Amino acid sequence: METNRQHRISRLIQKDIGEILQQGEQEWFPGAMITVTKVYITSDLSLSKIYLSIFGKDADKVLQQVKARNKEIRKHLGMRVRNQLRKVPELRFFIDDSLDYIENIEKLLKE
Repeated sequence: METNRQHRISRLIQKDIGEILQQGEQEWFPGAMITVTKVYITSDLSLSKIYLSIFGKDADKVLQQVKARNKEIRKHLGMRVRNQLRKVPELRFFIDDSLDYIENIEKLLKE
């Protein structure tokens, strides 16, 4: 169960990471569109799990590129949230497969 503080910080990180990825998208990940779908943060605020929805290119390849730029993304995040957080959480990126799951359920229901 998330506390109010965790929820507020998750939303803040989701918004800021989305903007960072959107600004660097053309340079870092040409031909891909990346959306931050959900962010979970641990109770001690040291680790955040960021779920991405990737369109346009091979999702696994783009995810590896995002992970390779983890330090750069974290630095940009730190500059944005320096007044709200003492310590920038460690970032872990994952592919959000909820859309695939929903499509599979809909396909099964139509049969």
